[in-house]
Amino acid sequence: MDWKVRVCSSVEEMRLAVSPIWHYFGRTGPMDEPLAALARVLPPERVHAAWDGARVVGGAGAFPFELCVPGGRVRAAGVSVVGVLPTHRRRGILTAMMRAQLDACRQNGEPVAYLWASEDTIYGRFGYGIASIAMEIDVPRERSAYYAPAEPFGETRLVALGEAEPLVAPVWDRVAAVTPGMFQRTPSWWQARALNDADWRRRGAGELRCAVVEARGRPTAYALYRVNPAWDRGVNTGTLDIVEALGDSPEATRAIWRFLLDIDWIARARAFLLPVDHPIVLLTAEPRRLRATVRDGLWVRLVDVRAALVARAFSAPGSVVIEVADDFCPWNQARWRVSADDVERTSEPADLAADVTALGSIYLGGFTWARLGRALRVTELRSGGLARADAVFTRHDPAPWCPEIF
Repeated sequence: MDWKVRVCSSVEEMRLAVSPIWHYFGRTGPMDEPLAALARVLPPERVHAAWDGARVVGGAGAFPFELCVPGGRVRAAGVSVVGVLPTHRRRGILTAMMRAQLDACRQNGEPVAYLWASEDTIYGRFGYGIASIAMEIDVPRERSAYYAPAEPFGETRLVALGEAEPLVAPVWDRVAAVTPGMFQRTPSWWQARALNDADWRRRGAGELRCAVVEARGRPTAYALYRVNPAWDRGVNTGTLDIVEALGDSPEATRAIWRFLLDIDWIARARAFLLPVDHPIVLLTAEPRRLRATVRDGLWVRLVDVRAALVARAFSAPGSVVIEVADDFCPWNQARWRVSADDVERTSEPADLAADVTALGSIYLGGFTWARLGRALRVTELRSGGLARADAVFTRHDPAPWCPEIF
């Protein structure tokens, strides 16, 4: 091995470390403006670089997040900007970076790591399990009517991006508090990421716009969206890209989506990161016109099984014993007795045997043990073990969701 992995010591080293992933986006590396925006939310010491002599050939970063989980929050690493140059594939560099990153998460007291996978075959071997399903829609505006007329709710107004944060951040916080998979956005995140409309972020689309619904004296919903006008021989063919649209009540959610779907000069409305239980499916009169498709969403890795499980809620009474296999992080490999009172190592007979990836799939409440059992992703060792496990692990509503790829 003629390369080594270490933490970045400066923003310039971070530029080199994130350049490999930029290669796969068709670019040579981040310019000053996007690098500065990234550095506001991703400190250099949160990025690992793989060095081949004086050259950086791979990199992996981890945002410091507070992740919302069923019944609480937990410190988590939001894994991102992972890439290895094509000249250095199949040399174990990705494995070495994942090793260094997960060790750092453990040292930092982050029991969970999670990510959006660029390819769905990569991260399972490092202990990540698919934890949520994301839905995409592409609906013709003229077929977007609701199943019943909606009563007016609140007042909707357009807001300049520079004035948006104090209005939209409280809505995000209220929704995130009850939605596993969302994370706590800092002011720096709002300004450097969510509300940043620099040219390099538009990728040829329209400007980022913000609409806010206010009711009962406070903001209750907002939408970030882009209008992309187009015509074909005088006929409008434009699209509306809905970046994110959140409401803190069913009425607020209905109102902000009605606003979006009624915008003129738009032929189609598209949204890409919706949860599978999004109200729009039942709000619309013709749900098949949504042309909804689904794909894998978040992937979760329990870095410290006990600390991660203690941070989430469980149902009472009862307990379940799970024999966890974890070759990549062997400190997790044990029988764990899980209940609402505690999570502890035990020598009791196990009800289930599962790889740590199964715990990642279960963690946010997006999947059940019974469903994993039907997919042969978990082994029932004692009769009724799957049912007992599902009784202990709180089934969460709403479904896990993160409106943003980080």
